[in-house]
Amino acid sequence: MMQYRRFGRTELQMPIFSCGGMRYQFKWKDVPAWQIPRDNQQNLDATIRRALEVGINHIETARGYGTSEMQLGRILPKFPREQLIVQTKISPKSDSKEFRRQFKQSLAFLKLDYVDLLGIHGINTRELLHDTIRPGGCLDVARQLQAEGKVRFIGFSTHGPTDVIVKAIETDQFDYVNLHWYYINQFNWSAIEAATRHDMGVFIISPSDKGGMLYKAPQRLVELCAPLSPMVFNDLFCLSHPQVHTLSLGASRPTDFDEHLKAVELLDQADEILPPILARLEKEAIARLGEDWLKTWQLGLPTVEETPGSINIPVILWLRNLAIAYDMIEYGKMRYNLLGSGGHWFPGAKAEQVRKLDLQPCLQHSPHAQEIPALLDDAHRLLGGQAVKRLSQQ
Repeated sequence: MMQYRRFGRTELQMPIFSCGGMRYQFKWKDVPAWQIPRDNQQNLDATIRRALEVGINHIETARGYGTSEMQLGRILPKFPREQLIVQTKISPKSDSKEFRRQFKQSLAFLKLDYVDLLGIHGINTRELLHDTIRPGGCLDVARQLQAEGKVRFIGFSTHGPTDVIVKAIETDQFDYVNLHWYYINQFNWSAIEAATRHDMGVFIISPSDKGGMLYKAPQRLVELCAPLSPMVFNDLFCLSHPQVHTLSLGASRPTDFDEHLKAVELLDQADEILPPILARLEKEAIARLGEDWLKTWQLGLPTVEETPGSINIPVILWLRNLAIAYDMIEYGKMRYNLLGSGGHWFPGAKAEQVRKLDLQPCLQHSPHAQEIPALLDDAHRLLGGQAVKRLSQQ
C-alpha cells in the first residue's frame, strides 16, 4: 500500500513516490501531435495507469520536457480530476509576459483547467531568483494565475548551490521546493531544514539517476547495500527522514515502479535495516579514502566564481570520492563530462587545465590545499572523456 505525507503548507496528501515526466516522452522539443508514435503514447499511457494503480497520483512534468505535457494531455483528463495532483514547471524569464504565455501553453497541452502545483523551474542563481521575485516578475504572474484559479500552489525547483536555495526559501514566498538530496549527495540538508521551518513541501529530484545511476549500480555498491538493492536503500535512506515528503521516479515504462515499491513495505523497519548498511558504506569510504580526508575534504573549498579557470573543485572532488570509495566510475564520468556544457544547471569547468593554473590563493582556507591540485588532475585522468549533454540538450 502506498504511503502518503502531508506536503507542507499545501496540506496535500502526497504519495511518497511521484511520477516524474521527463523520461517517457517522445521528444525533448515540441512537435506536431501527429508525429508522436502510437507505441510511445501507449507506453506513456500504461506508465500513468500503473502509477495510479499503485497509488502514485502525483504526476510531475515541465514546459521544458518537450512533448511530455502534450502526451499527458491525452491521458490525464480520462481520470477524475480530484484524484490527481498535477505539477508543471516553467523556467523563470526576465520577461514575465513570456512566463505567462508558456504557462498558457502548458495548460492547453495538459488539457486541464488548473494545475495543483506550479514550479518556477530552475532557480539556480541569484539572478534567476531576482527575475522570479522582483516586482512584476514571474512570481507575481504565478500569483495572478493562482487568483484566476489556474494554479493551486506555487513552488520552485533548483539545481543551484545551497546558499541560493536557502535564500529562495527564506523569502517565504513558496509552498514547496524540488531539490537534490540523497545518500551520495547530502549537501542540501540545510535547505531541507529551512524548508521545514517554513512548512514547505519537500520533493527530491531524480534520486535514482542523479543519486548514482542506481538502476545499473557497480557491483561494489550492490554488495555494500545488501540485502537491499542500492535503489531501495537510497529510497529508504531519504524517506527515513520525515522532512522529506516525496521522491521523484522518472519512469520510462510501467515496470520502473516495481523495485521502488519494495521500499514502501520496508519503511516501518528502516530504523533496523539502515544502520548496518550505513556503517558498511562509511567503513568502505574510510578504508579507501582515509578518515581525515572523508571528514574534512569539503572544508574551505572555493566556489566556481572564485576559482581560476572556473574549475568546479567541490563537485570534481566529490565525484572522485564516489569513484574511489564505491567504484562509481560510470556515474562519475557521466556527471564530470557535463562540466563545461551544463550551464547554470551544472556550472563550472573540468580540471583539464589544472596543471597550468595557480590554485593556491583560492585554496588558502582548505586543510588540503597542497594535495588538491594533484587530486583534481587524478580525477580528470579517472573520469575525463567525451563531453556529455544534459538530456534536454540532446
